[in-house]
Amino acid sequence: MSEFGIVRLCAGVTVTLLATACGTEREIEQPRPLFGEVPIEYPLHMWDQDMEGQTLLRVRVSDVGAIDSVEVLESSGYASFDSAAVAGARQLQFTPARQDGKRIAVWAEVPVHFSKRPRPDTLGVPGSPGGI
Repeated sequence: MSEFGIVRLCAGVTVTLLATACGTEREIEQPRPLFGEVPIEYPLHMWDQDMEGQTLLRVRVSDVGAIDSVEVLESSGYASFDSAAVAGARQLQFTPARQDGKRIAVWAEVPVHFSKRPRPDTLGVPGSPGGI
């Protein structure tokens, strides 16, 4: 636990890439998340109240794999969760998307699950709740 009232590594992050490039119909090689430690932090006051939720984000993955824009598509209903999701998403890194062999920027959806229990699909996944 940090001194700022935040619990680390308690939010499960599942990246669902529904990537789209503007104005094109050609096939896109999707960006892939570079995992390790997931930077999404679970707000301590929400943890203490046993609050859980999900925030759906839309992120723009740049042509170098960094996140340069984040939007909340669906709120969890809690400003604390939404803020934590946005702040953490800004730190995510991806391999860049490619089209015709060239790196391109794309938009992708990122659902962020705030739960005190490990999700079955993340068990054994390094850096996830219940992971290795």
